[in-house]
Amino acid sequence: MDAVADSHDQEPVVELNAATWKDSKRYAWLLGLIIPFAPFIAWASVAVTGFEGFWFVGPLFVFGVLPLLDIAIGVDPSNPPDSILKWLEQDRYYRWCTYLFIPVQYAGLVFACWLWSSGDLSGLEGIGLALTMGVVGGIAINAAHELGHKRDSLEKWLSRVALAQTGYGHFYIEHNRGHHVRVATPEDPASSRLGESFWAFLPRTVAGSLRSAWGIECTRLDRLGKSHWSLHNDLVGA
Repeated sequence: MDAVADSHDQEPVVELNAATWKDSKRYAWLLGLIIPFAPFIAWASVAVTGFEGFWFVGPLFVFGVLPLLDIAIGVDPSNPPDSILKWLEQDRYYRWCTYLFIPVQYAGLVFACWLWSSGDLSGLEGIGLALTMGVVGGIAINAAHELGHKRDSLEKWLSRVALAQTGYGHFYIEHNRGHHVRVATPEDPASSRLGESFWAFLPRTVAGSLRSAWGIECTRLDRLGKSHWSLHNDLVGA
C-alpha cells in the first residue's frame, strides 16, 4: 500500500518539446551586440552631450554597469530542458546572434582607427577609446570560444577571425586541443592552482597557453612530416 501511495504522490514527468517550450529571452540575446557597438556608442554619446568621459564607455559598461545589473537581476534558473537541445542547435537564430558580433567588431575597429588618425581626439580621449576597443576585443574571445567549439569549418574560421584583433589566435588551438584534454591538471596553463592569486595566474596562463599551443602544433606537424615554420602551422596563420 505504501508503494502504491508513493507512486500516486510522485509528480508526472512532462517531456517538453519545441512546441511547448518558449525562450522568454529569445530577442534579449541580441543585447550582446552592445559590446561591439561600444565605439559607435561612445562617439555618439560624446557628440550629443559633449562629455568626453563617454570614450571610456567600454570598461565602464563591462566593469561597472553589468556587475550592478547582475546583482539587481540575480540568478536566472530558467535553462532550456534537455529534451529540446537538439532542436535549439538547429535554430540558426542563436548562431547568427554570435556571427553578427564579428562584422560589428571589425567595423568598430576600422571606425576607431579612423578616429585616432583624424587627430581630433585628445590624448585622454584616445586612451579612453583604446580601452573601449580593448574591452571589445576581450569579449570577442568569448564569441570565439563558442564558435571554436562548433564542428562547422566556417564557424571555426570565424573563431580565428574574432581572435585576430587581440593577437590571441593561439587560444583556438590551446583551448580545444590542450585545455579540454588536461583541464584541472598541473599541465594545464588555463587552470589556476590552489591558492594562486589572480596576478600570479595571469602571466602564467598567458605565457603558458602560447607555449602549449606551439607544442601542440609542433607535435601534430611532426606526425605529418611538415615544417614547424610553415603555413601548415595553425599558430603561424592564427
